[in-house]
Amino acid sequence: MQRALELADRALGRTSPNPAVGAVVVKDGLIVGEGFTQPPGSAHAEIVALAAAGPRADGAELYVTLEPCCHWGRTGPCTDAIIAAGIRHVHLAMLDPFPAVNGGGAKLLRDAEITITVGEGEADAERLNAAFLHYVRQGRPFVTAKWAMTLDGKIATSIGDSRWITGPAARRRVHLERDASDAIVVGVGTVLADDPELTIRLDPADDARAPRRNAPWRVVVDSAARTPPTARIIGGDRRTLIVTTENAPEDRIRGLQSRGATVISTPSAEGRVDLAVLLTKLAERGAIRVLVEGGGELFGAFFDRDLIDRVLAFVAPKIVGGSRALSPVGGIGRDRLAQALNLAETRTRSIGDDVEIDGMVRRTA
Repeated sequence: MQRALELADRALGRTSPNPAVGAVVVKDGLIVGEGFTQPPGSAHAEIVALAAAGPRADGAELYVTLEPCCHWGRTGPCTDAIIAAGIRHVHLAMLDPFPAVNGGGAKLLRDAEITITVGEGEADAERLNAAFLHYVRQGRPFVTAKWAMTLDGKIATSIGDSRWITGPAARRRVHLERDASDAIVVGVGTVLADDPELTIRLDPADDARAPRRNAPWRVVVDSAARTPPTARIIGGDRRTLIVTTENAPEDRIRGLQSRGATVISTPSAEGRVDLAVLLTKLAERGAIRVLVEGGGELFGAFFDRDLIDRVLAFVAPKIVGGSRALSPVGGIGRDRLAQALNLAETRTRSIGDDVEIDGMVRRTA
């Protein structure tokens, strides 16, 4: 199952709104076929693995990170292919909560007298497909807030200097996270201050995932369309999305569109972009795994609306000081510590000289 999970990771950022799944066919203790989900409309992981195994799949075992589909969508049911191949035992990391599956795939396989085992690697499978599972259960994209800060909680000095807080290993980790995302979101303040590209920059040795059809959407939350048409975030691939309100000046919108940016308008919430509507617009474009990279006011707005699901923070062993130096999260905030958001399933590790903290936002029922 560990190999199946590794394969599923290769599909992250390539399959949305479908899940990223890995599958391995094993016979007589040897892997005879493996695969991962292809882009939407193409083969699912089980089909790729069975095709690789060929006739050796007859009597073999199949390890798969998510329950096989049992319905017709853009492709046929994977359960039919598993039964036809002669698989005798299927190991499922977890069941699929998607209503058209939701235990139905496992039942069909059992009805075909195939042994089913559920739960091996379940926690890792749930974390890997957190975006898909969240989208199915909650109906909105899964949002990760990512920031880098000093040991005293600063994301920039009092004059706005922020390069570089963390070292090369942490920055590489950020690019791997971008590579797994469907959309990368920043506020217009970050664009005006830093002029970021928000591209994925990995060495060939680092790029273990499958090639992408498209780059992630580069999204600027920009109520008044203040993004300069010359901003580096507007690339030639037409994957830049500027999200404004109905109050944005038409001439600025036309200037951005002339450079290849897509501009969409949302109803304003207290004069700003309605972030819940923004997430709906991203989901309409197939983006269910969303990475928010700042700045502090945008983070604050997302947290104030309870729209952050995961935090990925990098802490550098540096002290900046200064009461005017910027902190990661602005917005309204909480008045009492008892109201503070807590993280669950937290993972902490050293990464170069820095520390990575990765945790899910804990919500009460």
